[in-house]
Amino acid sequence: MDSLVYRGVLSGHRNWVTSIASTYEQSNLIVSSSRDKKLMVWELTPDGEQVGYARKALSGHSEPVASCVLSSDGQFALSGSWDRTMRLWDLNTGATVRTFQGHTKDVYSVAFSGDNRQIVSGSRDKSIKLWNTLAECK
Repeated sequence: MDSLVYRGVLSGHRNWVTSIASTYEQSNLIVSSSRDKKLMVWELTPDGEQVGYARKALSGHSEPVASCVLSSDGQFALSGSWDRTMRLWDLNTGATVRTFQGHTKDVYSVAFSGDNRQIVSGSRDKSIKLWNTLAECK
């Protein structure tokens, strides 16, 4: 059996890292969220001297980002923030595709459905909301 081996560190956030997401489809891609209000897109370099590098910093939230997740195809990231919103990010451009508003308190948990057509969010307002990808709450 293979054992886990420490390979190195990815540095770039300016505050606590709150969440990390990866996907099977793009195994060299990692997205992280932080209390610095940003998401970072990382490219892992399995054969390089360094473990990886920051490809993009995604800005737009006005408060710390509590969670992030990747779509199954690795093309989009979803983030939930203390600013009471979620953002859907296009990882190719780094732009916010949609902003989801509807929670009355911090958004702590986000998820895509298996087919990426629906989004679920959990908040400190004690609710779980189901959304379509057009940012409409069901």
